[in-house]
Amino acid sequence: MNRAIIIILDSLGIGASADAAKYGDQNSDTFGHIVEACEAGLANNNLRSGPLKIPNLLRFGLGAAAVGSRKQSLPLDTHEAVQGAYGHAVELSSGKDTPSGHWEISGLPVLFEWGTFPKQENCFPAKLMQDLLAQGNIKGTLANKHCSGTQVLVEYGEEHLRTGQPICYTSDDSVFQIAAHEETFGLERLYALCDIAKKLVDPLNVTRVIARPFKGLTAATFERTENRKDLTTPPMGPTLLDHIQDKNGTVVSVGKIGDIFAHKGVSYTVKAADNMGLVDQMLDQMDKVKGGLIFVNLVDFDSKYGHRRNVAGYAHALEEFDARIPELEAKLGQQDLVLLSADHGCDPTWPGSHHTREHVPVVFYGHYCGEAVKACNLGERASFADMGQTVACHLNLEPLNYGTACELTR
Repeated sequence: MNRAIIIILDSLGIGASADAAKYGDQNSDTFGHIVEACEAGLANNNLRSGPLKIPNLLRFGLGAAAVGSRKQSLPLDTHEAVQGAYGHAVELSSGKDTPSGHWEISGLPVLFEWGTFPKQENCFPAKLMQDLLAQGNIKGTLANKHCSGTQVLVEYGEEHLRTGQPICYTSDDSVFQIAAHEETFGLERLYALCDIAKKLVDPLNVTRVIARPFKGLTAATFERTENRKDLTTPPMGPTLLDHIQDKNGTVVSVGKIGDIFAHKGVSYTVKAADNMGLVDQMLDQMDKVKGGLIFVNLVDFDSKYGHRRNVAGYAHALEEFDARIPELEAKLGQQDLVLLSADHGCDPTWPGSHHTREHVPVVFYGHYCGEAVKACNLGERASFADMGQTVACHLNLEPLNYGTACELTR
């Protein structure tokens, strides 16, 4: 079996979708607004300054994909010719959440509405919270509202340390999140409470329960740890991952991919504390796994910089990843196809702290079915599933139920 490496730059949208106004996201543009902020000198910190420097991503075709999506130029240094096949994809799925984006990329769009919670104080149903208290053997909870993961620690972290009560909150996504101190509350106790919560929210059609452990002693020092755990509703049908395993292929999850698919279709998972650690893991797996799929999610773009509206941090993270691309290229052979994409947007210049409804990049590089990928414009793809269908063709699998394969060698 050939090999594919899918790298999800989590939240790197490249321009608002036609239906973005429905979500309050009209004119959002994660990548474009970062590029413009860098050019204007508004994304400087102690790690970076000036225009965005991502020569390898531009060489693969990310900049060209973004210009095609937004239909406007960007101030990018494109002195090297594009070497990859590039375009942008429109989401068929009804949300702008992590599972929907990843599942659709893998050939399974979510064509229904996930359950969410209303934007109000005490947003969770009273019966849900009563059952959580009783079954979880806890005396109370904190927050019970929409909030960002960092702000909720500032507001409730110290009270959590005093009372021992877990912090329950949500976002625009279909998610129930529980934050608790990794040491004083206990990691295994938090995981057990999340297991209970997932069973309780399943009847509400809520996609995920996320355990959000943190450390620190004061609001100024609280920090989320790498021991996050996502409990996700399993995909409601077969995905690219299942098709690979049906042919006795290997599917390696790097980062939170396994959690996103409820470990369905995943051979095994490797994790790391941050993006650069995940890149290290990816490169290590490329030495070990010579066929099938290495599926990578680089979560820091979203969790550390998108949601926190940190433009300079997001820009630096892109530059850090770009600098590692030559290491990836050095390990590619004629059986290898690389796909760079995203699952949704999370514009760090946008009001609030939530995801944004955007197109995602479609960037292929390497070899497709034994032939070199040609530099070409793939245009607008009608579904994220076109990417999964293309990978399925490369791996000589049966066609997926959704998506049209891209022409990469024309």
